[in-house]
Amino acid sequence: MRLVQLRLSHFRGYKEETSVDLDDLVVLIGKNDSGKSSLLDAMNIFLNDLVPEQDDRCVHATDQKVDITCVFDDLPSQIVIDEQYPTDLASEYLLDQSGRFVAKKVFTCTGTGKVKAATVYALAYHPTADKYDDLLTLTNAKLKQRAKDLSVDLKTVNQTINTSLRRAIWNHAADLERQQIEIELKSEAAERIWEQLRKHFPVFALFKSDRPSTDQDSEAQDPLKLAIKEAIKSQEDTLNIIAQRVKQEVQSIANKTVEKIAEMNPELARELTPRVTNKNWDSLFSVSLTGDNDIPINKRGSGTRRLVLLNFFRAQAEKDAEGKASNIIYAIEEPETSQHPHNQRLLVDAIQDLASNDGCQVILTTHTPVLARSFPQSSLRFVTQRNGWPDIHSGHDEGTLTEITASLGVLPDHGIKAFWGVEGRHDITFLKEISRILNQAGESVPDLEEAEEDGRLVFVPLGGSNLDLWVSRLKGFNRPEFYLMDRDTEPPASPKYQPIATQLSQRSNCTAWITKKREIENYIHPDVIKAECPSYSGAGHAFEDVPVLLAKALHEASDTTQTWADLQANQEKLGKKVSNAKRRLCGHFTLKMTPQYLTQIDPDNEVRLWLQTLGQALSATE
Repeated sequence: MRLVQLRLSHFRGYKEETSVDLDDLVVLIGKNDSGKSSLLDAMNIFLNDLVPEQDDRCVHATDQKVDITCVFDDLPSQIVIDEQYPTDLASEYLLDQSGRFVAKKVFTCTGTGKVKAATVYALAYHPTADKYDDLLTLTNAKLKQRAKDLSVDLKTVNQTINTSLRRAIWNHAADLERQQIEIELKSEAAERIWEQLRKHFPVFALFKSDRPSTDQDSEAQDPLKLAIKEAIKSQEDTLNIIAQRVKQEVQSIANKTVEKIAEMNPELARELTPRVTNKNWDSLFSVSLTGDNDIPINKRGSGTRRLVLLNFFRAQAEKDAEGKASNIIYAIEEPETSQHPHNQRLLVDAIQDLASNDGCQVILTTHTPVLARSFPQSSLRFVTQRNGWPDIHSGHDEGTLTEITASLGVLPDHGIKAFWGVEGRHDITFLKEISRILNQAGESVPDLEEAEEDGRLVFVPLGGSNLDLWVSRLKGFNRPEFYLMDRDTEPPASPKYQPIATQLSQRSNCTAWITKKREIENYIHPDVIKAECPSYSGAGHAFEDVPVLLAKALHEASDTTQTWADLQANQEKLGKKVSNAKRRLCGHFTLKMTPQYLTQIDPDNEVRLWLQTLGQALSATE
C-alpha cells in the first residue's frame, strides 16, 4: 500500500483539516516552525501505532480530539477475513469514490494528561439504505436472519462464510444508496479487515534533525532494524520451526512440573497454567558502526556522523532494489544539516535514486534554497502560514514555485559565472563525469564538478513546467545562461523543443543547444555498456532508445518471474526500470568512457563544443 495523502485536524498548529498530497518523492519546504515536522510526526503516529501526547492537541481546537487520516492506493488485491475465504475492499464497499482506502484515527485527549487509544474509521462510499448499511457489524446468524427478512435467495451461497452472505444481500438491493460516510472499524469483521490491512501498511522510518547523531539513536537504528527484519523475514519459516520445537520442549517440561506440584499440593497445581511465550526475533540483534582504529561513530565530527547515518537509508534502499519490494517510507528532516555543499548535492542524487525504487517513498523537509531548486517542481510542497494557520501548496499548482522563491530565495549569494539548464539530474551527472574525463586527459574543457563546488556554475534541472519559471527568475542575475535540450524526435520531424530553443537564443547572454542525437544517453559508447551487459542490443545508432534497451537487458538478466512484455503493460514499474537505467548509464557507465570512445560516438564533437563554450564563460573576468 502506498500513502498518497495525509489529512490533519486539531493536531498542533493544524486546527482546521489540512491535507497534503504525497508521491514517491515529496519535499516539504518552508521556514522554521511552519508545520513541516508536524506532518512527519503525524505520519509516524498513524503508521507506527503511536499515541500523541496531550500537548499535541491544537490549543485553539473546540473539542478534545485529534484526527489523523491517511489515504492509500496500490491496495492488496485480496484480504482474508472469513475462514481463508478471500474478499477485497471494493466488494466490502470500503473504498472512497476514487477507489482509495481512507483510514482515520481519532484520539481523545481527556485533559488529565492521558490520551485515549485511537478509534479507527474507514471513510468509504458505502451503502446507507436501510437494512443494507450495517452488514459489516452483523454476525453469521444475524446475516442469515437479515437475508431471510429481505427474501434473499441463498441457495447457491455458502452460508458459513460471512463475506458470501454480505455480498448476496448487497446484490439483492435495488439501490444501495451509497454515500461517503465514516464506518467505525469495531465489529468483528471490520476489525479483521483492519488487522489484515495493517500488515500491508508502509513501514515508516523517521530520521529527525534535532537528535544527537550516533549509531544507536532511534532514527539511526530504524533503517538498521528494518534490515534486520528483512533478513529475519527471509528465514522466517526456519525460525518458526525452531521456535515451535523449543516451545514444545519447554511446554512439556512445564506441564511435567505442574504434574509434580499436583502430587504435593493439588490446590496450587490447579491455579497454575503453563504458558510459553517468546520475544520477536528482531529483538535479539543490534548493530553498531566503528571507523578506522575502532573509533565509534559518535566520536566523529557532526557532519560525518550525520552523513554516515543518512547513508543507512541508501544502504537499505539498494538492498530493496535487488528485487524485494520493501514498501518503506523514509522520512528525513533537513538532510542538508551539517553537510558541505558537495555532500548536499550527493544527497540530492541519492534521495532521488531512493525514491525511484519499487516500494519506496521519500519525504524530506528543508528550508534551504539549495535543496529546493534541486528537485522536480512536482515533488515540492510549500508549507507556509496564512492567517496564522499552516497552509500547504502543491508544486503541481501554478505559482507555487514563485511563492517558494519569494519566501526562501532560489540561489545563494556568491560569484556565479554561468547557469546551465538541463532536462534532468541524470544529464547533470553525465556532463560532470564526461567533463572530468576530458579535463584529466588534458583537453581544454572545464571540470564541471569543480566549477559547481567553487560556486562559478549553477546547474538548473528544468523538467517540464519548471522551464518558464526558471528562465524568468534567471533574467535578473545578468549572467550567461546555457540550455541543453534533447532532440527526442528523429528527422525529418522537427526537434521537440525547437520553438523554445529558438526563443531562448534570441535573448541576450543566452545560448540554447539541441542534441543531434535522441538524448544524452546516446553519447555513451555501446561497447562500454556491453562490456558489463553482453545482452545489451544497442548498436550506437543516434535515435535508438538507449535507456529502454538497457532496462530490457537488465530486467531479462535478473528477473525470471516476469517477461519484458508483461512489464511493459505496467507503466509505473516500466518507468522506474527506465529511470534506474538512466541513472546507471549517466553515472556508472559514463565513468568508463574515454576521450577515444567519445570521439567515436560523437564525431561532430557536440559534447566538446558544449563544454568548451561553457568553459569560456566560466573563465571570463568581470
